[in-house]
Amino acid sequence: MSLAKRIIPCLDVKDGQTVKGTNFVNLRQAGDPVELGKKYSEENADELVFLDITASFEGRKTFTDVVRRVAAEVSIPFTVGGGLNELNDVERMLHAGADKVSINSAAIRRPELIDEIAQNFGSQVCIVAIDAKQEENGEWFCYLNGGRLRTEYKLLDWAKEAESRGAGEILFTSMNHDGVKKGFANKQLSELSSSLSIPIIASGGAGCMQDFCDTFKKGKSDAALAASVFHYGEISIPDLKKYLKEQGISVRI
Repeated sequence: MSLAKRIIPCLDVKDGQTVKGTNFVNLRQAGDPVELGKKYSEENADELVFLDITASFEGRKTFTDVVRRVAAEVSIPFTVGGGLNELNDVERMLHAGADKVSINSAAIRRPELIDEIAQNFGSQVCIVAIDAKQEENGEWFCYLNGGRLRTEYKLLDWAKEAESRGAGEILFTSMNHDGVKKGFANKQLSELSSSLSIPIIASGGAGCMQDFCDTFKKGKSDAALAASVFHYGEISIPDLKKYLKEQGISVRI
C-alpha cells in the first residue's frame, strides 16, 4: 500500500495578509491567513504552509504573532517559512506553533543551516524550498529572495545537496508555472522524485483537479501545494480528495 498523497494549501503572506501572484509578481489580496488556515484545517487539508514571501527580500523576521494565531486555529501539520536564517529563528517558529520550517534563500547562502536544523530538531522539521526557473537552453537554475536573484545552482544538483545535508523534504516551485494554472512541472518533478529518496512537494501551476492527478501520476510527487485555486474557491479540498480517490490515488479523506 503506497503512502497517501498529501494536499497542502499555501498561505503566501505579505504585510499580514494572504496574497497571490503570477510568476512571482502582480500580487493580489486573498484574505486573512488565520481565517483561511482555520478553514483548510476544517476541510481536512493534510498540511498547511505559511510563507512570509517578502521576509528574505526585506531582510526581516517572519511575523511570529501571525504564526502563533494561525497555529492556534489549525489541527494539521503546519510549516512556516520566510526570513529564517539561523537556529534561533527556527526555534522561535517551533515555539510559536509550527511543526516544520521551510528554508530557501538562507539555505543556498549558507548550506550548513540544513545540517544544523536536522541535527538539532530532526530532518522531519526541515523542508528545503527551491524556487527554480527554466532558462531558454532548457537548464533549471535556482533563485533567491522570492525569485528576484538568480544563482548558479542547478535544480537537481542543489536538491541532491540539500538531501545529503539532512533535508526531510524538498518543496519545488517552478517559477515558469507559478500562478499560470496550466499544470505542474511534472517532468522536473519526476526527475527529482527518481533521483532523491526524500518526499517531493509539487508547487506552481495548479489550475484544475486533473493537474493534481497528473502530478501524482506523471510527476511522481508525494504532495501537491496550491494557493489561488483554494483561496478563491475554484477547487474545494473535500471535492478534490474525492476526485483523486476516484482516480485511484491514495488520499486521506
